[in-house]
Amino acid sequence: MPAKSTTADDADAAAVPAEAVAPLIRGIAVLHRLTEADGTLSLSALERATGLARSTVDRITSTLARMGYVRLDGRDAVLAPRLMELGNAYLAALRLPALLDARADALADELDESVSLAVADRDGIRFIHQATRRRAMSLSFRIGDLLPAERTAPGPLFATEWDEEEWRAWRARRSADPEDRGFPAVPPRQHPYPDEEFERRAAEAAANGWALDDQLIEPGLVAVSVPVRDPRTGRIACAASVVSHTSRHTAADLRDALLPRLRAAVRAMEDDLRATPPAPPGSAPSGLATWTGASKQALGREFVESLARGLTVLTAFGEGRAALTLTEVAQATGLARATARRALITYEHLGLVRARDRVFEPTPRVLSLGFPPLSRTSVAEIAAPHMAELAAAVHESTSLSVLSGTDIQYTARVATSRIMSVNITVGTRLPAYATSMGRVMLADVPEPERDLGPLRALTRSTITDPEALTAVLSSVRSQGYALVDEELEEGLRSIAVPVRDRTGRVVAALNVAMHAARHTVEECVEQILPALRTTADHIESDLQVAGRFTRVPLS
Repeated sequence: MPAKSTTADDADAAAVPAEAVAPLIRGIAVLHRLTEADGTLSLSALERATGLARSTVDRITSTLARMGYVRLDGRDAVLAPRLMELGNAYLAALRLPALLDARADALADELDESVSLAVADRDGIRFIHQATRRRAMSLSFRIGDLLPAERTAPGPLFATEWDEEEWRAWRARRSADPEDRGFPAVPPRQHPYPDEEFERRAAEAAANGWALDDQLIEPGLVAVSVPVRDPRTGRIACAASVVSHTSRHTAADLRDALLPRLRAAVRAMEDDLRATPPAPPGSAPSGLATWTGASKQALGREFVESLARGLTVLTAFGEGRAALTLTEVAQATGLARATARRALITYEHLGLVRARDRVFEPTPRVLSLGFPPLSRTSVAEIAAPHMAELAAAVHESTSLSVLSGTDIQYTARVATSRIMSVNITVGTRLPAYATSMGRVMLADVPEPERDLGPLRALTRSTITDPEALTAVLSSVRSQGYALVDEELEEGLRSIAVPVRDRTGRVVAALNVAMHAARHTVEECVEQILPALRTTADHIESDLQVAGRFTRVPLS
């Protein structure tokens, strides 16, 4: 069983407010346990990890599946990309990733080192952006990961603003968890050092305006961090860090060689914050209360309506909606004020929301609801469950590919069991010009930039004339799909549609391939194409949520 983290769902039951929503507390506990297990747990393991009755686990996971937050795969519960909308709500309300990520990415490119942005989360730090260099030894931290403050470079910076109560809470946590077992993102602490050591580092950070991590997390990992201050308050909004390995830089090297460039980047970040006007109120979600009511009607007692309604409260926050009154939360979600109030009381108890001056704000702890494992999900992983449903519906094999030069490369595939089937594996490369998936991707490339590669006849039907192929691609672009009939191989017919990211750019293609004897061209268009388009829509919907604040790898 994974080690429990220091999350508020572990709070003493006696401290739970009388008006808290018990099913919401239990649902949050399930999401935390799934997050700590890297996104997947069997239902029986969830029962053991949460201490809940199996019938309760079943009802909670059924509700989360109905919301699209969890996928039930046999006996396993698997976190689904749509759950990231909760973390997205916090990040959008915070605004820092959207305002500062370009500066962090540019610094990472300039230095050829990993750069991260982190915010304070009680006595820890939580990442809100990562610009990671791909190397054999690369940074494995993810957006949403929580680290103990004393084992990081940003930690001493945030500690310069702690009051005595916060210092007491930090000492109590260290005493209760001397090996940092409550922080699954870091290896257990093997060489404890006295509290006074971190206090000394915090004092140095206050004097210097920067802080170092010299292999505190694990041997070989070093980092230097500088605070990014809110120009309105002068307090630390986040910390920017350059992270490297001792094979490339010592901690002293980071301080001497890279700190000046990090400081320059931070000054530019603070200028951006100073020049950016307040965000106008964004559009709030709508119809959520109606949807939860309809879901209750459809699923009966298997749908825990109070859990679903409680989770929708977090989606009320967003850009321009960083701090909301109770009335504004109720209006945004369509929930009754009393229902919204009880959910907010529950979230305040769990540390997911803070109340100040009659308004409520989401905290970084919202990212603990599935964001770390889901933040590294690839397009292929997002597509896989939808492809399985498509293959089951049309009884034919389906594949996902990306464009690689003049070829397509298969990144995901769901095959059906037939005596005569298309024998292709993930990683296979085929010439793009002669495939349905290649054509929908080539059609999105502006003609002056398009590289068709050498056009050679693979069958008697292969189009090899450049002008004719250009005309076909123009038609594919306008109609939104490509059908290739025995051009790649005799007897092979396939139909494909594009998969677009949140900017509208085609990043992959999805197809259904079959032997020509099983479906006519007309049947492919009339019967298979609608299911293919619906599947692509589902993949794109998940991709838009997953890609809002993270880079979604193609494979």
